[in-house]
Amino acid sequence: MWQPDGWDVRVRLGILTPHADVGPESELRAMVPADVGLHTARVAFGAMGRGGTMDATIPLAPVRAFAEPPGVDEAAGLLAAAPVAAIAFAFTSSAYVIGPQGEGQMLARLGERAHGLPVVAPCAAAVEALRVLGAGRIALVDPPWFDVALTDLGRGYYEDCGFEVVYADSCELPSGQTLITPAALYDWVVGHVPDTAEAVVIGGNGFRAVGAIAALETALGRPVLTANQVLLWAALRAAGASAEGIAGYGRLFGHR
Repeated sequence: MWQPDGWDVRVRLGILTPHADVGPESELRAMVPADVGLHTARVAFGAMGRGGTMDATIPLAPVRAFAEPPGVDEAAGLLAAAPVAAIAFAFTSSAYVIGPQGEGQMLARLGERAHGLPVVAPCAAAVEALRVLGAGRIALVDPPWFDVALTDLGRGYYEDCGFEVVYADSCELPSGQTLITPAALYDWVVGHVPDTAEAVVIGGNGFRAVGAIAALETALGRPVLTANQVLLWAALRAAGASAEGIAGYGRLFGHR
């Protein structure tokens, strides 16, 4: 008699996302089954304009500012008032700029503001996922709007965490979120990732990538991690919830 209305879920996750970015919500919603609720708070990001427009490359100053008080802290505090079990910080590049130690301090700060709720972030989640998968040598692929300096910082982030980065580059695709397609990303990654990499890490939560994970893993024979995929994996773990019902988005979700 009654139609599904979204109320009956087994877990609710909070998402912190740049104010004009629809990428994290789109990809997270695509991956989760109907019994996982997603609830988003928007945080001002100085490098995005109306309609989600960005420059061809994003400057470092607003990337760093996104992780600093008061904006994201206030958003985390408000989001934590909702009945969510964990909060996911859906932004990659700030961790590149502030490094693993700075990211850890940011997550601890946001957790305090969120009244003790666990807060997870994509780079820290990727590190944990790589360790679970047993991958020590990685290829890092960033979106085209990450310039050389930012991608070099990304290389440094993973090297500081103990990984060997055998390849790191921003992909040579059109620089615009709506211009990326899974097919184009697939072709670029397959054509550039070296055989020496044990896993591929695709950075950027606004980077359209999860639709290509299964095809890339089949073609490359290696795990493929993307920012929103690992963020969801970490958020479910932090909430004490299983990944039941998630299929087709990488071998990571098959690990218990």
